[in-house]
Amino acid sequence: MKSKKNYNFPLDDFIDFSLYDKKFGYYMKKIPFGQKGDFITAPNVSRLFSEMIAIWIISFWESLGSPKKFNLIELGAGNAEMMKILIESFKKFPNFFNSCNIFIYEKSPKLIKIQKNKLNKKKVTWISKINKIKKSPSIFIANEFFDSIPIKQFIKKKNLWCERYVSLEDKYYSFFLKSKFNMQKFEKKINFRLSKNQNFIEYSILATNYLKNITSMIKKYNGGVLIIDYGYFNEKMKDTLQAIHNHKYANVLENIGNSDISHSINFNLYGKIINQLGDLTYLLTNQKKFLLKMGIKERAEIISKNQNFLKKADIYYRLKRLIDDKQMGNLFKVMLIKNKKNKFKLGF
Repeated sequence: MKSKKNYNFPLDDFIDFSLYDKKFGYYMKKIPFGQKGDFITAPNVSRLFSEMIAIWIISFWESLGSPKKFNLIELGAGNAEMMKILIESFKKFPNFFNSCNIFIYEKSPKLIKIQKNKLNKKKVTWISKINKIKKSPSIFIANEFFDSIPIKQFIKKKNLWCERYVSLEDKYYSFFLKSKFNMQKFEKKINFRLSKNQNFIEYSILATNYLKNITSMIKKYNGGVLIIDYGYFNEKMKDTLQAIHNHKYANVLENIGNSDISHSINFNLYGKIINQLGDLTYLLTNQKKFLLKMGIKERAEIISKNQNFLKKADIYYRLKRLIDDKQMGNLFKVMLIKNKKNKFKLGF
């Protein structure tokens, strides 16, 4: 890193280095969540969010025929707040809880340590590879998981495609540059017409591989994946790359290893990938509609009964953050991917 040479990385390699390098990586050395971190996720806003997810998981399990053995996998469990509430909720449904093998897929040793301190280690198994999961029906939960997966960016000018690179002299000085790119060859390799009607592309090879591996298991053993993330439905892709530092937007090329780098999910693109994989279907909505259909307002009314004014105000303030159109309600989208035969629609 202290060499005088410049290193030119494709954008996805730069993001991977910034977030996951064992020494410098943001997720490897920092606790990004909460007031002392750089951002707050929905499970940390209110336990109501995780309770709604728990109800949804149990209902989806029933749609699979209530299998006596099945897997529940959280992809990237953060500070384990959601999983903690999920397990608390599941205990009220013994048949479900006894049938459930719980897994957490996590890359960060620092976050694994936090998760293990917060959760019942006997009930949860940590994995570093998805193919380590038992061959049973599987429900995957991905809350703010896909947005932090490294992406490539491609720019079209005068019918020529270029790939965005980052030139890195050291971790304190870097800049963007472009390199000519053979889009036709790349599309042949990924077997997908990525550039149709596009002038700008954000695409993640790794995210596509996750989708392929997860849906392969769903097709073979039954199940589904619930994706909750900030994103958009438009067919036309746009530049959504961003960095967050101390709860504020920051320059992606500054504070490398100390800022969270993410992007908005193009759910239209994810839908096209799912359609190409065959035998699968997907449902889409936003977080507001999903949580309201799951009964989050009614649950807020129940838990706020007999509470003092301050406690009630806090419950409804947090609820508003989750469902308000100008806050998380419309910014976050919810996608369910499942087998075509399964007609389950709860929340959608």
